[in-house]
Amino acid sequence: MSGLERTWQPTRPTPLGPTLAALRRGAHDPCFKREGTATYWRGLLTPQGPAALRVSRSDAGGPVLAMAWGDGAAWVLDAVPAMLGAFDEPAGFDVTGHPTLGPLARRHPHLPLTRTHQVLEALVPTVIEQKVTGAEAFGSWRALVQRFGEPAPGPAGGHGLRVPPAPDVLAAIPSWEWLHLGIDPARSRAIVAAARVAPSLERLARGTTADADRALRSLPGVGVWTSAEVRVRVFGDADAVSFGDYHVARNVGWALTGRIVDDGELAVLLEPFRPHRGRVQRLVMLSGVAPPRRGPRMAVRTHLPGRS
Repeated sequence: MSGLERTWQPTRPTPLGPTLAALRRGAHDPCFKREGTATYWRGLLTPQGPAALRVSRSDAGGPVLAMAWGDGAAWVLDAVPAMLGAFDEPAGFDVTGHPTLGPLARRHPHLPLTRTHQVLEALVPTVIEQKVTGAEAFGSWRALVQRFGEPAPGPAGGHGLRVPPAPDVLAAIPSWEWLHLGIDPARSRAIVAAARVAPSLERLARGTTADADRALRSLPGVGVWTSAEVRVRVFGDADAVSFGDYHVARNVGWALTGRIVDDGELAVLLEPFRPHRGRVQRLVMLSGVAPPRRGPRMAVRTHLPGRS
């Protein structure tokens, strides 16, 4: 199957790996594959149909070569610049004088935020990640895509790249199948409800992040954490903070103050960074800053507090 091609020259530093990392759901995500050190594949469902996307770069300052296959090939090639952070606006984010964030920003100076304009694509795996460990969530996502998705079009489909399930497929999955995937009724009901109104959800990408936040949180099973995780991927919302996430409050609080804080304290600490509060979160989490471990490692928990 022949594909379509596009060459795009970024106007500022655009590291493919860190930029696309937000779209990868675990090391074995069947919709995301890395080839070598500078080539990335995505399987996705576009408004025009399924597509496989391959983006690569021969050197850090050179053009990005994008190739796509499937009915959604033209759509996804048009979306490449936004996906790679071309419309991110970091102006005003200056942490050079901060004792912790300054060194982190120098270590990671170019972290453009992706913008996919695809709501359900971001929402489904985010709901799966509610209140469970990453390993459990990624396993359930992988099982869902393998069981109900389809091979990606083009050459990568034969090598395991897959496209997520379509909304009508998600809406028709019976309750016992969700349980076999390791997804409890609360999360599966939220996914099914969202899939049933998928056209309305996708229209949110044309509006503001504030409107999207209100609409998303009107859905059953979608709260502050889920909305933020969706908005940062769909809109590149640099102010979206994942309140309710145990690790975010813990690690960001430690980076800003040297102590562990709760969500209320985190909100106060991040307020001076508005409208880049989420950018602070991303910088800290990507850098791996965290409180030192004391004592034996705790057993893996099946649920984490607060996420919805």
